[in-house]
Amino acid sequence: MISLRLNLVGLFFGAMFGGILAAGALHEYETIHNMLRLEKFYVFGFMGSAITVAIVGLAILETRNFKTVLGGFIKLQKSDVEANHIKGGIIFGSGWAIAGTCPAPVLVMLASGAMLSLVVIAGIFLGLYLAGNKGSSPFGDGEHRLTESDRVKL
Repeated sequence: MISLRLNLVGLFFGAMFGGILAAGALHEYETIHNMLRLEKFYVFGFMGSAITVAIVGLAILETRNFKTVLGGFIKLQKSDVEANHIKGGIIFGSGWAIAGTCPAPVLVMLASGAMLSLVVIAGIFLGLYLAGNKGSSPFGDGEHRLTESDRVKL
């Protein structure tokens, strides 16, 4: 039953997020292209406000020991900047600049009928496949590793 509930929660928030992206025209190539050419600044404000809301919201949830849908608790972690972060940022940013989209807006593009989004989706899956074959960690973002006690719990 938790799987159905989790999927419904994910569907709800995913649809809301997609609606917000569509309302802000963040799924349109021209919007991203104009932002990267520093001609449209509202996208930076959009992203900055989203980051601010996420930081404040997660901090509040962490301090109140909020229980997640999966039964865990939110614990924010701090990490140092490493070479793999820089490399990943360059690859992600290059793909974003070329395609004019990233993983979330590309789904909004597809839903709006932009069939070229299928090329970007194929590229996303290719990148995930290639990253998975380079000895990536089976946990999270590749930076955080499973401890021996975590492995026993699985």
